[in-house]
Amino acid sequence: MKRVIVDYSKITKDILDLLIEKYPEGYEYEDIIKFQNSKSETINAVEVKTDDTIYLVKISIKLEQTMEDYSDDEITFDPSNFDDF
Repeated sequence: MKRVIVDYSKITKDILDLLIEKYPEGYEYEDIIKFQNSKSETINAVEVKTDDTIYLVKISIKLEQTMEDYSDDEITFDPSNFDDF
């Protein structure tokens, strides 16, 4: 199975849909996976899976706001809107 780390700025509509499906009320502390990257920085992420890939999506304020807006308003997802946050 392929494993991919995804930053909020690179998130796709499909991954966002998976996040909303798995965490409809948002994620909890126990859902967060912590690890260190190659620069020894601590990364916090949440996991979603497809049949062939495990995605670790890095947590940020922008990700939380995007999930909330997308879920609440059923807005059309456009990753270029991330610059507005």
